[in-house]
Amino acid sequence: MLPEGRTALVTGATGYIGSHLVARLLEQGWRVRVLTRDAAGLSAHSWSGDVEAVEGDAQDAEVLARAAAGVDVAWFLIHSMTATYEYASRDRTIATRFGEACRGAGVSRIVYLGGLYPTDEALSVHLESRREVGQILLESGVPTAVLQAGIVVGAGSVSYEMLRTATERMPVVVAPDWLDHRIQPIALDDALHYLVAVADLPADVSRAFDIGGADSLRYRELIGVYAEVAGLRPRPVLTVPVLLPRTTALWAGILAPVKTSLASSLVASLMVDMVCRENDLDALVPAPPGGVATFREAVEAARAARV
Repeated sequence: MLPEGRTALVTGATGYIGSHLVARLLEQGWRVRVLTRDAAGLSAHSWSGDVEAVEGDAQDAEVLARAAAGVDVAWFLIHSMTATYEYASRDRTIATRFGEACRGAGVSRIVYLGGLYPTDEALSVHLESRREVGQILLESGVPTAVLQAGIVVGAGSVSYEMLRTATERMPVVVAPDWLDHRIQPIALDDALHYLVAVADLPADVSRAFDIGGADSLRYRELIGVYAEVAGLRPRPVLTVPVLLPRTTALWAGILAPVKTSLASSLVASLMVDMVCRENDLDALVPAPPGGVATFREAVEAARAARV
């Protein structure tokens, strides 16, 4: 029996963040509808019997209109980079049509999870695509909350699993100097807290917000902290002046079983600092219980979740 309450539409529901968000929304009493290319694939999730599924291609305007009908808040968590290097144009099309469908259906708010990025540097294709999608949704005519996050730390997160696997399998880490860029990771629970909380922002608030954990660290420091938490010997980190993103992605792909297109996109994004430039959301929504987690606390939680 579906719970009573407001109706949520979640796209990307079978992805890492999307699947956890669906579970969180159900816990909080939302009626949840998911848009999926294959409804049979939902059976792998414990919540599959508790959601309404709309099956179809997210590029299809008619499918999007059916999915958005009667929805209060819609979460846009589609990122096509796992399929091909040419994902930006697909995501641009989907975001445009998604915004149109939500506006036509009278959806009260769109929520999107994008990436942290600096404003004064050239961005990777991955980060530029996420920035562009956020802007398209903000211009849709529907009040939109764009949450910009760096690495989400949780068991199963691709970025976290690449860090975990590299640290555990490599006694000495050799990588380019992007290891010295700063990153402000956020724990999975904290990211989910903000994704749900912004559903209740005032209707006149439509903008991007940076979200992150309690500390910002250099990527080499993330490796050191993970090694400490995992009880591993310290991992010496050696940097080399040049290592092309796709070459690094192939290296990462050997260590972590992800598609080269995905690994390449994620590695290229590490070539800029990914830290919060503002904390404006703190004035509008409550903080997670106990405050946002440190990276160490997030790793401890992620490791406990794997047991």
